[in-house]
Amino acid sequence: MSSTPQVVVVMGVAGTGKTTIGPLVADRLGVPYAEGDDFHPPANIAKMSAGVPLDDADRAPWLDAIGRWAHTRAGLGGVVSSSALKRAYRDRLRAAAPGAVFLHLTGDRALIEERLGARTGHFMPAALLDSQYAALQPLAHDEAGVDVDVSGTPEEIADRAAAALRALAADGTRPAAG
Repeated sequence: MSSTPQVVVVMGVAGTGKTTIGPLVADRLGVPYAEGDDFHPPANIAKMSAGVPLDDADRAPWLDAIGRWAHTRAGLGGVVSSSALKRAYRDRLRAAAPGAVFLHLTGDRALIEERLGARTGHFMPAALLDSQYAALQPLAHDEAGVDVDVSGTPEEIADRAAAALRALAADGTRPAAG
């Protein structure tokens, strides 16, 4: 695999820490970070705030906006968050930014529920976690990316993630989940 800086999409269900871990990973990789939630049109935020899950039609303009950002970072590197729960969503992002790799934040559901319940000021209610898990299609072996467990401190998670992404960039193989 090339030594060109990666465009990394931090993915996972709500509450895995995409917004916390993404900037830390970007810092460790020396590239900019973009918050995926900032790409949502107002209608999506209103829908989620009302406790209504987004459908594929709702997600399309959001994914396209993230894809455009990722495309502009090709060859330069960057980290952006996006739940990217379904393979079709990741394929859409890869169509815009073919070299993108995915950092799938995973973890024990009880831990994720606890973290989601503890956060304040976010439009995504904990009640939608079931819909997120129902939609989740983990990374397939033919997708460029790594799985990283979200247990531990944000710094520990970011260190593991950056190391796994560097290993992927160095030899193109997916390290074991961890």
